[in-house]
Amino acid sequence: MPGKADPDRAGLQKDWEETFGSPPPAYASVALLRKALAHEAQVTSHGGLSAANRRAFRQIATGTPVEKATRGTLRPGAHLVREWNGRSYQVEVQEKGFRLDGRTWPSISAIARHITGTTWSGPRFFGLTDRAGGRG
Repeated sequence: MPGKADPDRAGLQKDWEETFGSPPPAYASVALLRKALAHEAQVTSHGGLSAANRRAFRQIATGTPVEKATRGTLRPGAHLVREWNGRSYQVEVQEKGFRLDGRTWPSISAIARHITGTTWSGPRFFGLTDRAGGRG
């Protein structure tokens, strides 16, 4: 019926305030309230975005092209290759870590340290950052 208030709206507004600590936007639809609350419950249950993804999204939101904002992002299945002291090292990017010589490592910096015997920035050692230490 036109003009009739949705009985779920009041309950969703209350849930929104409990979840986010403020009232929902005045003109948010019932469907949007449901979706936002479901998303927040999923984030709470399973974890949110990684720091790298949050940073990339912020850059994209401020006008950085997607290709530039996501440059250097390592995806599972990617391979990094580096020659060091006459030996070629191949590292496979996995969901949780990096694989080298049948062993899983927590970071590429740990692998760079293992290969060189000294402290190295893994991204720099494998050529993922420019010489100044930034992406590029």
